[in-house]
Amino acid sequence: MTEPNRAGSLRVVVDLNRCQGYAQCCYAAPEQFALRGHEILFYDPMPPAEKRAEVVRAVQACPVRAISVDVEGLDPRAAF
Repeated sequence: MTEPNRAGSLRVVVDLNRCQGYAQCCYAAPEQFALRGHEILFYDPMPPAEKRAEVVRAVQACPVRAISVDVEGLDPRAAF
């Protein structure tokens, strides 16, 4: 488990109202996202920094753009 407030730590937010259950995030980052049943998405809101590439792939794979990521200590205007 990651330590909160550690510089460079990730914070994942999924807009569950926007999520349609396409599960593309689960294919892109199976250790971070899991779909249970038809509509229940489980995810790690504070994944380890070393999983950043997988999480970014999941963000990009989401067809409805329901996933966002903040990186602590990084300017939010900076691109991944």
